[in-house]
Amino acid sequence: MNYFRDFLVAADQSPDVQQVTPRILRAYILYLQQKQCFASHRFNRPQDKGLSGHTINCYLRSLRIFFSWLVSEEVIAENPFNRVKIPRPPRKVIPVFSDAQIMDLLGAIDVGTPEGVRDYTIVLTLLDSGLRVSELCQLKLEHVWLEEGMVKVLGKGNKERLVPIGRQVQRALWHYINRYRPEPAKPGCDTVFLTRYGRSLSKDCVEKRMTRYGKKAGVAGVRCSPHTFRHAAAVKFLRNGGDVFSLQRMLGHSSLEMTRRYCELADVDVKRAHMTASPVDNLELRQHNGQAGPRRSSNGRSSPHRGGTLP
Repeated sequence: MNYFRDFLVAADQSPDVQQVTPRILRAYILYLQQKQCFASHRFNRPQDKGLSGHTINCYLRSLRIFFSWLVSEEVIAENPFNRVKIPRPPRKVIPVFSDAQIMDLLGAIDVGTPEGVRDYTIVLTLLDSGLRVSELCQLKLEHVWLEEGMVKVLGKGNKERLVPIGRQVQRALWHYINRYRPEPAKPGCDTVFLTRYGRSLSKDCVEKRMTRYGKKAGVAGVRCSPHTFRHAAAVKFLRNGGDVFSLQRMLGHSSLEMTRRYCELADVDVKRAHMTASPVDNLELRQHNGQAGPRRSSNGRSSPHRGGTLP
C-alpha cells in the first residue's frame, strides 16, 4: 500500500481511493515492471535487476483485495481492478529434495538430544503429511490420533481437515510426545512441538533450524525450508502412485489449480514411467529382421497394414 501511495504522489495523482481508475492501475503495473529491485528500500541496496514476476503479482493481488474490501465497506462503488488484468507470475519448476538429500538432512540432526528428536520428528511429519509450517506449529495434542493414523489441522480460512500419517511418523510422534516433549511452561499450552523451555514452537524457529540443517548436510540446489518439504511431500506422493484428488484434500487446496502444479513437478519422472507403461513396449510384438512385427493370433492371421507397406 505504501508503494502504491508513493507512486501516486510521484505521478501527481490523488491518493484518494475514490480517484483511482483502471488507467492509473495499468500505469502502476508498467511502473512495477520497470522498477529496480530494492529501489528506495530502507535497508537493502538497489540491485541491478528488476522486480520478479512473483513480487509484482503479490503486490497487485494485495491491492485488489484492499479495493474489494473498500467496495464491501461501501467506501467506493466499484473495484477498479475489475477492468484490469493482473500479469500472471512465471511458472517455474521448483526443485525438491532427492531421497539422498533427505537422508543427509536426517543424518545432520543430533537425535541424542530432546531438541534433535523433536526436529527429526518435525522433518518426518512435514515430509509425510505436507503440512504448512503454520499448521505444524499449531497442531494440538488432542488432534493427534496415532492409533487411527490421522491428525486434524486448522488450515487457511480456519478450515479444518484430516490428514493421514504413515506408520513411521506415528512411531516418531509417539516417541517424541511420550519421552522427549518437555513440560509446558503454561498449563494451557497443548501444542505438540515445544521449545526446550516449554513454549509453543514458532514458524521462524522451525525455518531457521531447517536452514541450519541444510547447511550442515551440504544440501545444494534446493532451498532447505519447511515449505520445500511440503513440495517434496506432494511430488513424492504422486510419484508413489497417489492420485491428485487425494493430494488436494491432503494439502488443503480449495481447487485443483494449485495441486496441478505438483503434477507438473512430478512430470520429471515421465521418462521412468514411460519405460514401464510404454504402449508399444507392452504389446506382444515379435522381432522380424531386427524390427518389431505383429505377433500372429491363434487363427494364424496377422493384422495387415493398411495403405501399403511401411517404409
